[in-house]
Amino acid sequence: MKGHATGNDFVILPNLDGSVQLTEPRVRALCDRHQGLGADGVLVVSAPDTAGRYFMDYRNADGSMAEMCGNGARLFARYLVDSHLVAPGDFTLDTRGGAVRVTCLGGGDVSITMGQASGAPTGEPTSVSTGERTWSAAAVWAPNPHAVVIVDDVVEAGDLLVAPTIDAEVFPEGVNVEFVAVVSSRHARMRVFERGVGETHSCGTGACAAAWVVRRMYPGSDEPIRIDVPGGTVWVDEHADGQLTLTGPAVQVAQGEIDSRWWLSR
Repeated sequence: MKGHATGNDFVILPNLDGSVQLTEPRVRALCDRHQGLGADGVLVVSAPDTAGRYFMDYRNADGSMAEMCGNGARLFARYLVDSHLVAPGDFTLDTRGGAVRVTCLGGGDVSITMGQASGAPTGEPTSVSTGERTWSAAAVWAPNPHAVVIVDDVVEAGDLLVAPTIDAEVFPEGVNVEFVAVVSSRHARMRVFERGVGETHSCGTGACAAAWVVRRMYPGSDEPIRIDVPGGTVWVDEHADGQLTLTGPAVQVAQGEIDSRWWLSR
């Protein structure tokens, strides 16, 4: 299946019988926008565990693994419900970043719990550079690593054709970089450069990291924060216990079969 969540697009591979052997070259080939299906990442659906829970095996477009993908999780949940693998309503997914609670009905937006975000262990800000510009950035784990840069306008990030320069000591395994323009205590705009992918139209964990930073700029506010991304709009709610909820659309675009000769040649 091919689908997207606010423009963050994915290929979903059903692997209920365990026959799919997914390698880094195959992930890269699937995600290639000229010679493959084109996507920001691949989601593999394996058979559920004894408790009936599905594990979201997520790979970035370059074939690397990631702890979690908020937009991918919403699309993964939509696939499970639309394929009648899970009944509409509330259920739990397992990810490398931990368990994710999902609310996915027969239609409309999908909400997922994202856990608690945390700041840099040292409590010190980090820095991000693109071209000749350098900004201070907040280091946030949600649970993926993020460097959140507050800007007056998201166009300040430039074309983002190459990865921003970051502090490798703070982020030894790479980082997603968010450029965030704050509109109000309840509204921000964001662009993101995702590690292993490049600039994408949206990033669920990045939206959570951005909202976490905005909330701390306005400590008295407790309402959901609207995050506008190039692919649409998501909402992030931080609860009293620090748990974050991400809500937004998830859309199936197409279903089909991969040509076996193409697959085996990768």
